[in-house]
Amino acid sequence: MKKIINISFVFLMAITALQAQDRTTAKADKYFDNLAFYDAADNYQKIVDKGNGTPYVYRRLAESYYNLVEMKQAERFYKLAMRTEDDLVAEDYFRYAQALKTNAKFDESNKVMQQFAEKAPNDQRAKFFKANPNYLEDLQNKQPNFTEDMLELSAKEYSDFGAYEFNGLFYFVSTRNESRSTYGWNDQPGTDVFVAQNVGGTFKNEIELPGEVNSNYNEGSLTITNDGKTMYFTRNDYTGRKYQTNSEGVGQLRLYKATLVTGEWKDVEALSFTGSEYSYSHPALSPDNDYLYFSSDMPGGFGQSDLYRVAINEDGSFGEPENLGDKINTPGRESFPFMDSDEVLYFSTDGHLGLGGLDIFYTREMKSGFAYPTNLGAPVNTKADDFSFSYYPAKKAGYVASNRKGLGTVDNIYTLDLVQPMDETMLVVSIIDAETNQPIEGAEVIVYDDEENEVKRAKTKNDGIAKLLVVSYEDYDVQANRKGYNSGSETISAKGTEQPVKLLLEPIEPLIVERKVILDEIYFEFDKYEIQAKSALGLDQLIETLKKHEDIRLRVESHTDRRGPAEYNQQLSEKRAQSTVAYMVENGIAEDRLEAAGLGESKPINDCSSGCTEEQHRENRRSEFTIIEEKEGVETTVESSKE
Repeated sequence: MKKIINISFVFLMAITALQAQDRTTAKADKYFDNLAFYDAADNYQKIVDKGNGTPYVYRRLAESYYNLVEMKQAERFYKLAMRTEDDLVAEDYFRYAQALKTNAKFDESNKVMQQFAEKAPNDQRAKFFKANPNYLEDLQNKQPNFTEDMLELSAKEYSDFGAYEFNGLFYFVSTRNESRSTYGWNDQPGTDVFVAQNVGGTFKNEIELPGEVNSNYNEGSLTITNDGKTMYFTRNDYTGRKYQTNSEGVGQLRLYKATLVTGEWKDVEALSFTGSEYSYSHPALSPDNDYLYFSSDMPGGFGQSDLYRVAINEDGSFGEPENLGDKINTPGRESFPFMDSDEVLYFSTDGHLGLGGLDIFYTREMKSGFAYPTNLGAPVNTKADDFSFSYYPAKKAGYVASNRKGLGTVDNIYTLDLVQPMDETMLVVSIIDAETNQPIEGAEVIVYDDEENEVKRAKTKNDGIAKLLVVSYEDYDVQANRKGYNSGSETISAKGTEQPVKLLLEPIEPLIVERKVILDEIYFEFDKYEIQAKSALGLDQLIETLKKHEDIRLRVESHTDRRGPAEYNQQLSEKRAQSTVAYMVENGIAEDRLEAAGLGESKPINDCSSGCTEEQHRENRRSEFTIIEEKEGVETTVESSKE
């Protein structure tokens, strides 16, 4: 895929010592410096074949083969270059380790990674490796989330990548236009954008994208706004029939936009925050189209290419690019961002621990920023280069480009079908007696989502632990209930593969005071009268007690906060009292044992005459319980529920 490293716009990471060219290597060096690795490798190889190989030639030949994804040759010449450490840098060891890993020599790769870590101990990639030296075994044992198959449209003899679906059409980037001149990187035609139709569930009849997007130079991955009117795409820095270079004479990559005009993409213009001095590539939109994500090697980043985003203003202008931070970006290459409709961010990288060259990772933005990314594992990732991942949750399917068939610089598009959720967290819930600190067996653990829907339910074993598998990066309310104990709960955000949750349950005490049930109030949402799942636990405790003590009759008094008209609040409180009674009747309490009374805003806990906090308003929205009949001489215990 190293053709794609430049043509499809991951960045060249050439770090080579400046050495005086001599007549022997001058021609090869010129090709190398111009990124023409196909010709550079050919000329360096001729020097070696004549018996004039030196550490300098071996190193440059290794790097040329590395960029051409001829990893067996890259391994061979890195090994020769390693005979002497003259002029070698840490990055050489990293690439050598990557080549060994691609060639399935995992033990040798780990040994070279150890050398890399010794030479660059502060490099984030070295830190990742030292923290988890057995990562390869973990990734290889990971259960697959997808099945994969080669896309029928993807031609084996040409490179295809950048799969993108929009409004029933399939867009992709390809070298299949044989009329294009070949590219010095790998001696293949340049890249153009193509579009195919969906015919009976199969994409076919591909044509070059109509309009002005395709040029005499290379085009790359793209994204389209929700209204279908604007396309953002990557191209060599070429505008108005003029090819631009930076101050060192190197042509860069740049982001452009085009407008759909009568079925054709026209009015191409470069994005204002980009320029000719650095590369900008791989655009991806957030679901709301408020942000454009991209990859760049602009100054101030963490590595060879970083992921950024830029705000898109209402008038179409842009804010200032924002680096996504060092949890995502590394000293290596981060590229090809894609954000799905669930706001999951996917990207390609060789800086995080992977199975081979470039691997696909994913992450979500949390309150504190983006979470550490997770490797998607096989079959999405392989020992080869895997990149330009796209995923569509509604279809539970997506695409990835890869040179996994051993075709070197030829990449194909593979279809992916989801077989199990990508993000799952095992909640390990421990239920503990708050007084004795001993585990509680047989406690019922219930997990609710943020809309009060029950997600999972389980009972603790003799060790007081229940395990429940949930979807990651969602908020949950974990509740526990056990006879003889007050219920407990905790709100959590599920993260990682396993997450501990500890709940302390207080033993129940008799709680009848002056013929009033001291039960944590049953609270309501603002302007609502439905029973919440959290409050239902307390009611369930009360219901069980009433079933044991049939002599008790209760009066349910419901209240509102002091916002809104008094007459409306009176009606709302009556609905709350009726809702509370209805819940208890539905769960086995005879209706003639209950009375409902709505008291509106007449008896607030908090007066609010000088204003109230939201929490104080919430305390006013409640149902309370009073014993109105009890058989004389019978000792009664009412169990409480703590929220």
